[in-house]
Amino acid sequence: MILFITMSFVAGILVSVSRQLNGRLSLSTSAMEASFWNHIVGFVFLSLVALVFGGLFDGNIAETPKWAYLGGTIGVLFIAASSWLVAEIGAVKTTLLIIAGQMIFGLVIDLLRDVPGDTAHRIAGTVLILAGMWLLHGRQKRTPNP
Repeated sequence: MILFITMSFVAGILVSVSRQLNGRLSLSTSAMEASFWNHIVGFVFLSLVALVFGGLFDGNIAETPKWAYLGGTIGVLFIAASSWLVAEIGAVKTTLLIIAGQMIFGLVIDLLRDVPGDTAHRIAGTVLILAGMWLLHGRQKRTPNP
């Protein structure tokens, strides 16, 4: 379990770093161009990794539902939106709002799929994330501008 926790934590760090880099790129270009370059560079990197380690096309495309490929479209929109948002509202607010959306929708999906676990703890965790967002937003609003 420690391995999965560590991998999840590192993935969170990488998402934050990626958003920050894409946000910086969008300041010099645009959110769409930052998303474009993010995906082109990612494609090249994935292709090189696949050449070294293999496993890129091990699945069965014929059995995959066509709607499953919409993740790529959603990913492009996510990268473009987060690139723009980091530049506009900052990394912390962007991250908190994205995490809040993930928590709320993750909770809904778990409830709809009847995933085992303590629903009250899941709801409490989601509420705590939202409370943290509210506290951050409230404190920044009260800070006077020089």
